[in-house]
Amino acid sequence: MTDYFEVDRLAEDVAKIYASQLAVSLFKVNKNKHPSKEEFRNTVVEFMKQFEHSLDKFPDTEEGMKFKRYCRELLQRESDIVKTGKNKEVEKRYKYYTEYN
Repeated sequence: MTDYFEVDRLAEDVAKIYASQLAVSLFKVNKNKHPSKEEFRNTVVEFMKQFEHSLDKFPDTEEGMKFKRYCRELLQRESDIVKTGKNKEVEKRYKYYTEYN
């Protein structure tokens, strides 16, 4: 199997660095200072799904399709971790936003 170390690292960080920050920004813009945990997690997952649009840039060759499939499965696993509240960084971001806002 091809080593996709770079995208493995990205998948680990996409919720923490990208999606949770955008979720906080969206709640600020909408003046929602106390979203529920479920609402926050779902918003993070929605932003995570936007990562899939980047995959369109990869070719529909055998290797390209294999890579895209791998990325989608990885993203789904990471999304499930966020939805179940097991992503510690997302949970920290939620707590910080709702307690200090």
